Amino acid sequence: MKNKLLSHLISTCLVITFGFADANELPIESNVPGGVVVIPIKSKDRPKAFFYDKKVMVIGKSQNWKAIVGIPLKIELGEHKLKVVSNSAEANYLFEVVDKDYETQYLTIKNKRQVDPNKEDMLRISKERKLISKVKTNWREINNIPLRFIKPAKGPFSSSFGLRRFFNNQPRNPHSGLDIAAEKGTPIVAPAAGVVTNAGDYFFNGKTVFLDHGQGLITMYCHMEKINIKEGDSVSVNDVLGTVGSTGRVTGAHLHWSVILNNTTVEPLLFLKAN
Repeated sequence: MKNKLLSHLISTCLVITFGFADANELPIESNVPGGVVVIPIKSKDRPKAFFYDKKVMVIGKSQNWKAIVGIPLKIELGEHKLKVVSNSAEANYLFEVVDKDYETQYLTIKNKRQVDPNKEDMLRISKERKLISKVKTNWREINNIPLRFIKPAKGPFSSSFGLRRFFNNQPRNPHSGLDIAAEKGTPIVAPAAGVVTNAGDYFFNGKTVFLDHGQGLITMYCHMEKINIKEGDSVSVNDVLGTVGSTGRVTGAHLHWSVILNNTTVEPLLFLKAN
């Protein structure tokens, strides 16, 4: 069942053409928690869009704009609205969020401090959370935004996005990314062009890189063994960012890959190019 779902998500695409991008460059739509919706907007001038006060990506051209909206995992089901400001007027575009049943995963972490941090650990974690939160809100105003990605590392997908997680039988936040099982030293490449906005070593995430692809679309790479780039670097698709490792809170070597849209983690498979 899992393999069928992965194949469906990878192979499905929207047949919509607009402005500088063709249909294959749009992410797959999925109006569920952790999904993405594409909302057409009719406006002569470029509109501004907001989802619960978070700025939303807008692409396209006059009279044919698209808002690309990331849906939070913890959102309430039902009707929601996108606020659009255009030509000095404000309008609400409504869309519905339907349920999705994410599976549960139980993991055993040998380093108990990674589950129950001590006071010193918590001071570090608090500082790191503030820094990471700031990186996730970065906004770079560009037009030509890559909305389909290549796979950032070779290896099978392991832990899927959205899993309800328990570490040592203690409930934690849902899995905010997609794991790729790979041996230590496996190259990690940029799935699309972007700018490195952060490269650091964190308590939970281990060695981590953030790429900014424009208008609130950000990707994150965690648990790396080695980082080959630095903050401020511009990278092209397939440039090597570093290698797979087992740093931070892990049960073994792998790459944790997150996609962030309007400061919301969403399903990476929705952005993956079909083979």
